[in-house]
Amino acid sequence: MDFRGIVRTWYQISETPLSMERAVAAVSDPAAGAIATFAGTTRNSFQGKEVRYLEYEAYGAMAERTLEEIGTKIADKWPPVTGVAIAHRVGRVEVGETSVIVAVSAPHRKEALAACSWGIDRLKAVLPVWKKEVFSDGEVWRENEPGGEPP
Repeated sequence: MDFRGIVRTWYQISETPLSMERAVAAVSDPAAGAIATFAGTTRNSFQGKEVRYLEYEAYGAMAERTLEEIGTKIADKWPPVTGVAIAHRVGRVEVGETSVIVAVSAPHRKEALAACSWGIDRLKAVLPVWKKEVFSDGEVWRENEPGGEPP
């Protein structure tokens, strides 16, 4: 796909484990001298409470459209970017497993790192995915972080 300079894209909402290798392969490009990645993993505690696992729910088609919109905004903000891959898990995610991946390729590290950071911040602000944290003593549903458009 050749869209606003981005030649490679991959967006996924998945019930199966995410693959950083697949995300990196999706954005690899001979014109890219840098690939910046972010992986969000389930940690074992939150605010002093033991986390047993997380559960994510989403309307897949809407969530994938939102991932594509984030990729489009990345292309607008960083025209040198050559590839964007964003994936998010749904369903049960165990401690240590990956919940979200963002990978961005560009000719230089500065653009790749900035676009990757912006992409995860934007995802956290707008993606229609709901998270339930299951603790050893109960559970709680969490909304996306407030904020909207990151800088």
